[in-house]
Amino acid sequence: MDVRLPKLGEGAESGTVVTVFVKEGDQIQKGQTILELENEKAVAPIPSPVAGRVGKLRVKEGDKLSVGQIILSVDNGAPAGAQVEAKPVQPRAKAPPPEAEEQEPLEEDEDQSTPLGLPAAASPTVRKVARELGIDLARIRGSEPGGRIVMADLRAWIQRLQKLATRPAAREGERPREPRPPESIDFSKWGEISKKSMSSLRKTISERLTESWRTIPHVTQFDEADITALNDLRKKLAGAYESKGARLTLTSFALKAVVTALKKHPIFNASLDEATQEVVYKQYFHIGVAVDTEQGLIVPVIRDADKKSLLDLSRELNDLAERARARKVSLQELQGGTFTISNQGGIGGAHFTPIINKPEVAILGLGRGAVRAVVKNGKIEPRLMMPLGLSYDHRLIDGGAAARFIVDLVQAFENFREEDAKL
Repeated sequence: MDVRLPKLGEGAESGTVVTVFVKEGDQIQKGQTILELENEKAVAPIPSPVAGRVGKLRVKEGDKLSVGQIILSVDNGAPAGAQVEAKPVQPRAKAPPPEAEEQEPLEEDEDQSTPLGLPAAASPTVRKVARELGIDLARIRGSEPGGRIVMADLRAWIQRLQKLATRPAAREGERPREPRPPESIDFSKWGEISKKSMSSLRKTISERLTESWRTIPHVTQFDEADITALNDLRKKLAGAYESKGARLTLTSFALKAVVTALKKHPIFNASLDEATQEVVYKQYFHIGVAVDTEQGLIVPVIRDADKKSLLDLSRELNDLAERARARKVSLQELQGGTFTISNQGGIGGAHFTPIINKPEVAILGLGRGAVRAVVKNGKIEPRLMMPLGLSYDHRLIDGGAAARFIVDLVQAFENFREEDAKL
């Protein structure tokens, strides 16, 4: 019986073998993990769907696998030629899933019709959607084995058409300029070097941030918040929170302060539907928190932050951060965010310009608080000042709206009520 790689999730069509846990001749049980596969979305343990003895092992660490590819054969008494797909268990998430992989735009006269007039391979659902949208499937390159077209291919094709439609028209007789492929530089001619391949997670982060920076006109609004009283309150209540199994941090307070400001300024909790050019206002507050891990930046999401107490937020924040560093958060816990907080205060540094986590429209960057001489009520006093950097999407948000938002945000930090924090 041949065991084949299953589809890991929507848009996840391939991956790299991280670890192989079995070898030829091993006796394995149904549900036993046979390998771990890393793709742009997750590191997923792949369990065996059957029990038996491993015959031929078709993969090794570092191999790139596609959906439907044979992993190994198992002798379990099944008829010769039988096939079965393994089913991935809950993957350990890496990063929010990227948009469908982009293919090179086609020239208008490029012929992509299926050879010999054969119909394109696709499911009835894909065919129905394509028919309703008036899309000729024969012009789409399928990404699955045998050229089979899946929904991700259809989405990628529509995205390409949108980008082609929004490009500036070339002058008459002038062909569009082709982007230059990246060139490899031989750094070794200047001295000793070493090389290390980018991980799938690092590649995903790179692609998503590049896409966000390229497609969103970023503006960053700076300010400072006097968190002297807030930090005193944190220290006062820290012991009580620890007795309840929670670590009270400034990020916990930031979650509350951000929700307060978002309720007053709903455009910062919205998204732009680029396909329909509609602004989507969300009635929920799912706040992403950037976590610095050894593998790269991961942004788990705290759902319904407006409905949770400071204690609940602190517990959930600690739990998500620990599991993110261990790469044990699920894909669902990385999706659906409406606004993101990136707190570098624990590391150091002051103001910085965070990049928006698309399709959100704003992100808050917190720097390390520092004691400074501040004029307060006509007197110079030492105050703990925290730097704030609010990056926002200028397509939806103007400077005046950003200034009003950050003013209210500062007020939420500086006027945090003690009764909202007491247990």
